[in-house]
Amino acid sequence: MKKAMPQRLFDNTVLPHLDAAFNYARWLTRNDADAEDVVQDACVRAMRFFSSLRDDDARAWLFAIVRNTWYSRVSRRSPAAELSADSGADERQDDALDPEERLMQQHTVARVRAALEQ
Repeated sequence: MKKAMPQRLFDNTVLPHLDAAFNYARWLTRNDADAEDVVQDACVRAMRFFSSLRDDDARAWLFAIVRNTWYSRVSRRSPAAELSADSGADERQDDALDPEERLMQQHTVARVRAALEQ
C-alpha cells in the first residue's frame, strides 16, 4: 500500500518553483497556453512521483519533469498534426485523460491557484 504524501511538504518543496517551471515550459513550447498545459501535467506527475525526489534540489527535479512532459507531448504528435498546426488549423489528437487523471489534474489546478493567490 502506498504511503500518503504529506501535502504541506509537497507544497513547500515544489510550489515555490512553479513560476520558473512555467518560464521553462514557455521557452520549450513557445506558447503560453501550451506551457500552462505542460506545467499542469508536470505538477500532476510531480505529485504522483514525489517520493522519487532524493535530494533537496526540487527545482532541478521539477524542471526534469517539465522537460519530460514536453518531450512526451511532442512525441505523441504526428507529422500531419505538425503540418496542420503550421497552416493555422487546430487538429490536435485527442489526449483525453482518464477519470482518475482528470480528477488529479483538477485537484492540482485548484491547489496551484490557491497557492498563487496567497
